Amino acid sequence: MEHWYIPATIIPGIGLLILSTSNLLVNLSSEIKGMIDQEGSTPILIQRKLKQLKLLNSAMVFMYIAVACFVIAALVSGIYKSVEGNFDSAIYITISGIISALLGLLALIVYSFKAVKIRQDQFNNKC
Repeated sequence: MEHWYIPATIIPGIGLLILSTSNLLVNLSSEIKGMIDQEGSTPILIQRKLKQLKLLNSAMVFMYIAVACFVIAALVSGIYKSVEGNFDSAIYITISGIISALLGLLALIVYSFKAVKIRQDQFNNKC
């Protein structure tokens, strides 16, 4: 990999995704706690929210793995560039990071659709 800095330039974007996802995780966790403490909450709704929490956690793990892959790829590529070697494994590590980030984004997309569906069901149950 000739341009060792490319994987490192992706890290801030994934960091912002991690930040926003962690905020979602904290808010959802607080909401679940409130629902558990509140009498009259349906266990089915709490179960669905717990599944959402697990999905957000999976997205976070994939994003953490992606950042780790990008850091390792940049480090390995930079070290081997200074030694004038051709180290193609950095490309594979970068690709692993991209795949992990895509899996995290996919989990966030699924979370978003499920969150809207749960809100719609909550509204319909109130009416």
